[in-house]
Amino acid sequence: MKIATKRAVVAATALLLTVGTLTACSSTTPTGSGTKAAAVKIGLLLPDSVTARYASADKPYFEAEVKRLAPNATVLYANADGDASKQQQQAESMLSQGVKVLVLDAQDGTAAQTIVTEAKAKKVPVIDYDRLVAGGTSDYYISFDNEKVGELQATALVDQMKKLGLPSDAGYIMINGSPTDNNATLFKQGANKILSKTSYKLLTSFDTPAWTPALAQTWMDGQVTQFGHKIQAVYAANDGVGGAAIASMKAAGWTSPLPPVTGQDASLAGIQSILAGDQYMTIYKAFKPEAVQAAQLAVDLINGKKPTAPTTVSGVPSFLLTPIAVTVKNIQATVVKDQLYTVAQICTSQYAAACTANGIQ
Repeated sequence: MKIATKRAVVAATALLLTVGTLTACSSTTPTGSGTKAAAVKIGLLLPDSVTARYASADKPYFEAEVKRLAPNATVLYANADGDASKQQQQAESMLSQGVKVLVLDAQDGTAAQTIVTEAKAKKVPVIDYDRLVAGGTSDYYISFDNEKVGELQATALVDQMKKLGLPSDAGYIMINGSPTDNNATLFKQGANKILSKTSYKLLTSFDTPAWTPALAQTWMDGQVTQFGHKIQAVYAANDGVGGAAIASMKAAGWTSPLPPVTGQDASLAGIQSILAGDQYMTIYKAFKPEAVQAAQLAVDLINGKKPTAPTTVSGVPSFLLTPIAVTVKNIQATVVKDQLYTVAQICTSQYAAACTANGIQ
């Protein structure tokens, strides 16, 4: 995989912001290329409902940016609810309704090749959003450096294990993401790159079907029974499965402090779990820049423009943003500063004291 330098990503983002503004248009006063976006349909396909970010961040940010750039364009939205066959049907429905661009966050990166093929047959460009579709035939890919995500998670976990003074052969488990999600594969690769360099012992691991927390918790229940307190750390690929691991340990009667648990997505529940001292860290991926950039690119494509991407991933022109590790120490400087959540949303009565203690205001 070729990874863009930070300078290239920043420059490319600035370029897209400029191009997106220039190409914004309406049915009455088109600008930029002069191609009207009136009545044009853009398809947005998201993969599941168990990941909180899709409904709370990606969808509204994407729709708002399309509306800003092309007020008379219509966004057709569908969520696959963790079902690849359902997403296939949703894509076919959108193509039959005449969408001019598909923005696709694939539930199954391999199965979604059929969606890309059908879109290509209708000359509809496809933007792989957040997850790469296998085959490398999509027009663009917008995401984060997902191997870096795993590296950041594992680095934070290893640092905390050392800080806690755990023995050099301390046992840990891995709760990975969906086996059909290419991102989950990259998270795992990045994490193993770090963990394999330590003498800590991997007790067991699990790939969570469709990222479903309930399945992760059921699996974790069995590991708690089998390994007990030999589990001294938990690599969890996102906040959902991390929360499931925490719930399992608490249900088994484990008391604080729990073993350090990682996460991802900076979900509200994950942030509050960090404040409570249950979860150690999460990964903040700035969803707004990702969704905004995807919307800008979609509008560029309906206006006949094809911006140059700073890198490629599996042969697909790509824009990769930088993920950030979040612990209790930098909640204020990340998700609060970027207004992902308000202080009122985070600092409910249960977490008010922790917010005060950690300078969240």
